[in-house]
Amino acid sequence: MSVTIKDVAKRANVSPSTVSRVLSDSSKISDRTKRKVRKIMEEMGYHINLNARVLVQKSTQTIGIVMKHSASHSLHNPFFPEVLKGISAYCNKKDYSISLTTGESEESIYNEVVKMVQGKRVDGVIVLYSKKDDKVVPYLLKQNIPFVVIGKPVSESNRIMYVDNDNIQAAREATEYLIEHGHRHISFIGEDPAFQVIQDRITGYREALRAYGIEENEAYIQNFEYGTSNGLPVIDKLLDLPERPTAMVISTDVNALVVIKQLRDRHIQVPENMSLITFNNTIVSQLSSPPMTSIDTQTYQLGYEASRCVIELIDDPEMFKRSVIIPTAIKIRESSQTLSKKLNELDNLI
Repeated sequence: MSVTIKDVAKRANVSPSTVSRVLSDSSKISDRTKRKVRKIMEEMGYHINLNARVLVQKSTQTIGIVMKHSASHSLHNPFFPEVLKGISAYCNKKDYSISLTTGESEESIYNEVVKMVQGKRVDGVIVLYSKKDDKVVPYLLKQNIPFVVIGKPVSESNRIMYVDNDNIQAAREATEYLIEHGHRHISFIGEDPAFQVIQDRITGYREALRAYGIEENEAYIQNFEYGTSNGLPVIDKLLDLPERPTAMVISTDVNALVVIKQLRDRHIQVPENMSLITFNNTIVSQLSSPPMTSIDTQTYQLGYEASRCVIELIDDPEMFKRSVIIPTAIKIRESSQTLSKKLNELDNLI
């Protein structure tokens, strides 16, 4: 027979309501009593009956996670496991579970979100992206369910709580770093431009060029979605320009690996013949050859803060919708260096 709250209360010589308050970590119960009751719970092998709690509290203790792409696609990018790690850490601290969307298309992901909300499967939602013409965020607003976006909302930011980096500033600093090391022909390589994060980083890149009086070359701004087959023609297009770039700002370190591979295939060495700065500072940037200079976006912290914010919203749905900006920093490694005469050899290498 399973151990009940009444059994724990009897052993601890407290009331069942005191045990319930310990389970909810109530501030009305002293730390001494909490320690005593929790020790007895452990000794007796007491486990919370989640189904019963859902019925009583009308709460699932679950956060829905809306992926940028399908789970199988997203989890190949080390950014997403790291952000999920941060989300899970805070959820675990507050005794929440998470539920991931698993759809293989935008439409199927949207339909899963509708089922999550209408079926009351989750108490709140974290959307891992901000995208133009997205259907998920407007739906969540309409349903008035607590949710948080990772990324600056495309619209109605005053009604949406979100966690983000200052991606304009981060891209500006990355570009300025290359300019200050002698580069004037700098390319920007992004992903799908429908995502707000890419638009912000392009804006920061352009601001840096203007600040240093460098004429912008539209041909230097290219985008490709994750994958070698998507990236190779884009990289070749840049390398075949009459005035080739000597440095690149790349919006993800996964795509930077594709760039490095193609540069090597064309006998262009990093950093001797091409300097690179990428984003996210995941394990990929640290273990690549050469290790990549990267903008640390504190991915884990993005997830942790998003989780904290959505649980706060669940507890107080009327709270002020605020933004949380996580600072970034450049981690200098071997993929970038000062422009030198060696870069003039590029014409002979391609």
